[in-house]
Amino acid sequence: MGKDEYGHYVNDEGVEIRTSTDKYGRDHIDIYDSCPAENPNHGSIHINYDSDTGKGTIVDTTSGEKETTDTSCYLTTACMRNLKNNFDDQCYQLDILRWFRDKFVSQEDKEHYYEIAPIIVDEIEKSDNKDNVYKYIYDNVVLYCVRKIEEDNFDEAYSRYKNSVLALENQFVKPVKQQPRVKRLILS
Repeated sequence: MGKDEYGHYVNDEGVEIRTSTDKYGRDHIDIYDSCPAENPNHGSIHINYDSDTGKGTIVDTTSGEKETTDTSCYLTTACMRNLKNNFDDQCYQLDILRWFRDKFVSQEDKEHYYEIAPIIVDEIEKSDNKDNVYKYIYDNVVLYCVRKIEEDNFDEAYSRYKNSVLALENQFVKPVKQQPRVKRLILS
C-alpha cells in the first residue's frame, strides 16, 4: 500500500483509506473504492467513533444509497462480531429481525429496547468475555428468533426477544443503575 498525490493510503486496486479526527474529537476512518477527487460516483464506507461515549456509526454508500449501522445496538453488534468479514447491515438476519420488529413488536417494547440497548453494549464491551456474550446473543437470540420467524412462529420469536431483553437488562443495566452514588456530606 502506498500513498497517492493527496497523501492518502491507496492499495493496488485503487481503494483509498483516510483517517481523521474532527473538531469535536470524534475519530473517522473513510474507505473509498476510488479517489473521490477523481471519481464523483465513488462508493465509500465511513466509520465514525466517539471515544467519549464509546459509540459510533458505520455509513456505507457503496450501493449508491446511504446505509447507516448504529454500533450501539447489541443485536447488530452480535451479528457484526459473528459474521466478521461477511457482515452487512442489510444481512438476512437483521433484515428479518427488522421486518419482525416493524410488524409485531409493540411500540413500548421498541422504545424500551432503544433506551437500554446502548447501555447493554457499553457494559458488554467492558466485560472480559464480551466475545462469548455476543456469540451467545447471536446463537440464542438472533438465530433462534430468525428460525422461529421463518417457521411463522411469531409468538415464540416475540417471547424469546422480550425475555432476552429483560435478561440482558437484569445482567448488564440494573447493576449499573444500582451502583451507590457518592453523596457529599455537609458538616455544620
